[in-house]
Amino acid sequence: MIRALFTAATGLHAQQMNTDVIANNIANANTPGFKRDRLNFQDLLYQTFRRAGQSTLTGSMVPTSLRVGHGVRPIATQKLFLLGAAQPTGNPLDLMVSGDGFFQVTLADGNTAYTRDGTFKIDSEGNVTTADGLFMEPAITIPADAISIEIASDGTVSVLIGGDTTLTQVGQIQLVRFQNPAGLETIGQNLYKETDASGDPITGTPGEEGYGQIAQGYLEASNVSIVEELIQLIIAQRAFETNSRAVDVADQLLNISNNLAR
Repeated sequence: MIRALFTAATGLHAQQMNTDVIANNIANANTPGFKRDRLNFQDLLYQTFRRAGQSTLTGSMVPTSLRVGHGVRPIATQKLFLLGAAQPTGNPLDLMVSGDGFFQVTLADGNTAYTRDGTFKIDSEGNVTTADGLFMEPAITIPADAISIEIASDGTVSVLIGGDTTLTQVGQIQLVRFQNPAGLETIGQNLYKETDASGDPITGTPGEEGYGQIAQGYLEASNVSIVEELIQLIIAQRAFETNSRAVDVADQLLNISNNLAR
């Protein structure tokens, strides 16, 4: 009965964290380029009273073991990098990677971060930046006299300068992918950083060698499905309630045991 109390407590803790993860997914249902998280669980140690294969007094073999587990624990939060829906915006600096790959941006400390959020802007000096002012890498500068911006599916950035009749190329967008994107570190602001688990970044040209193409005037929506998250929320709630019930039952059994001597 004491074991049941602690085992049920691990279930309560796990489902509470599961609810937190689901709540974060729902909160980011409208965040461009957001990838939903899934909490992975792992069972804990088992106390074995009789092992399978053990010989009995009659010389026969025990076909199955007798053991009791000690609960569950959250083991990992996994990012699911499924492609989100394409949302047309008409903004020439809204970009979507239709397929595999991340945009590169330069952090304030000079390090490189990666993002699927293609809501880019132009600062006062014509630099293409994120909404937080982080420069795209490689750096791209739009001339002040440019009257239109054209970004091809291969990432070629061209502008039409007033008075000209032909486009002028001003930059090339490069994408990055990883051997294990689930190993990237989420640092907020729709950004990721590489880790030893993700592997080194592999740079390539959009549309070539498996990299996704660039779609100008579109944004990648969050891949969170509200319906699916609500279903998972109900499952987590029921699991939490059932674990709470296990605590109540264990407490009642302890109360009965304490009153036996009376």
